[in-house]
Amino acid sequence: MTKVDFYTGSPDKLRTACQLSHKAMQNGLRVLLHTPDESIANALDKLLWHYPATAFIPHCRSHETAAQEMPVVVGHQSETFSHSELLISLHTACLPFFSRFARVIEIVSMDAEDARLGRERYKFYKDRGYEMRHFDLRNS
Repeated sequence: MTKVDFYTGSPDKLRTACQLSHKAMQNGLRVLLHTPDESIANALDKLLWHYPATAFIPHCRSHETAAQEMPVVVGHQSETFSHSELLISLHTACLPFFSRFARVIEIVSMDAEDARLGRERYKFYKDRGYEMRHFDLRNS
């Protein structure tokens, strides 16, 4: 069954997504970063080229041929994925295909509305019996 991790209190959801992608990649996991739209996918793609400052996160967009080999893939439209290891969602609602992945990470900002929507997603997963963990980024 899919395991779900919530990272709450993020001051910058895109930067948090990059940090978590880098950590997952270092641990040998493949990552799909799923965004709600093209503009966020573009911003995340651009940020991944510069994060971290002393290294590089090999990545591409989900529609590119290289997605089959890349450790990190950025997408927003497709439900056809090159792997099913780790999904990092930047959406405000649960994705209908989340259970295809071994692990899901939900990132929640400090914004009041985003936190409210995050609580709804948390309840959705919890009510269905998914194994969950919570990490409060304000305490780190």
